[in-house]
Amino acid sequence: MHLTARLLLACLSLSGLPALAAPVNDLYQVREAVSSQQPEERAGAFNRALDTLVLRLTGNTDAAQSPALAALRKDPQQIVSQYGYEGDKLLVDFDPLSTDRSLRQAGLALWGSNRPSILLWWLSDASDGSRLIGDGQAAAAPLNQAAQHRGLPLRLPLADLPEQLVAVPENLTSNDPAALREASERYAADALLAVLAREANGQWQAEWRLWLGDEREQGSAQGADQAALADAILLAVNQRLAPRFIVAAGTASSLTVQVQGVDLARYAELQRIFEPFAAQLLKLDGDTLTFAVNANVEQLRAQLSLARLQEVPAEAPLVDASQTVTPLATGVEPAALTALGDNVLRFRW
Repeated sequence: MHLTARLLLACLSLSGLPALAAPVNDLYQVREAVSSQQPEERAGAFNRALDTLVLRLTGNTDAAQSPALAALRKDPQQIVSQYGYEGDKLLVDFDPLSTDRSLRQAGLALWGSNRPSILLWWLSDASDGSRLIGDGQAAAAPLNQAAQHRGLPLRLPLADLPEQLVAVPENLTSNDPAALREASERYAADALLAVLAREANGQWQAEWRLWLGDEREQGSAQGADQAALADAILLAVNQRLAPRFIVAAGTASSLTVQVQGVDLARYAELQRIFEPFAAQLLKLDGDTLTFAVNANVEQLRAQLSLARLQEVPAEAPLVDASQTVTPLATGVEPAALTALGDNVLRFRW
């Protein structure tokens, strides 16, 4: 996208960005367990790391086995920027640009780094009693590690006394999230994930429910311990969420999008949201920006909803056509920009 001089006139701080959808900063960093630092073990760990990354970026368990990735699987290090060891784990940093290019050339549709922040209510019911896992507790570490492994921005509640009174089995397994939503308002997360984990016969089992807006997903999982259980649940969550935000090949089309109420901080947010959609800034009129994007309509709406943008009905125009507009894209006629027609998606903050 083109950054215009008019947007840079005001030296605004980006610290005002809202804490909504969260960019996953370590999306391309993978840790895989190893039994030694021998070359054969390292080669196997590189392949497992590639599998983990492809699943993070696609939400598709079969994607890593695509025949189009055969050459990459033979030598995953061609897209690795650096690697090292952390105890019994191989830490692999994949290069984002070469990784995305290789996967897109293989025909895979990818989920970008801007993902819904998830507030996790995890109640452990073990032989020594029930406990709500809160941020900063030692028991939170495997949950955060599982979230990083599956490429999801996770938050945990403080687990103070009022929250412990809310996070009871009846609320965590209810199809009505009203009680949890009220307690979650202080965290401004995009999605709620409720987990009731129980230990039985040396194994852990759980029921989980995920709410994103008015939509609900649910399932069950099991694992040898809470770390394995958390990984299984967050893998399932990744697979349920990814189809809502990934633009599959052949489903995208050219769209025009107007957004009202844009300042420099929000423009930076739009840059991040529109990154997967080959966006081009067409015009600027006051605080209203017009973009050309290549996207699937519903998935574009899903991404914009994460930034708390509201869609404006077509009969409520955002731009006053009598005002002078500033065309920004080369080869675009000003008259065409003033009369964009009805095929425009309109949003406001």
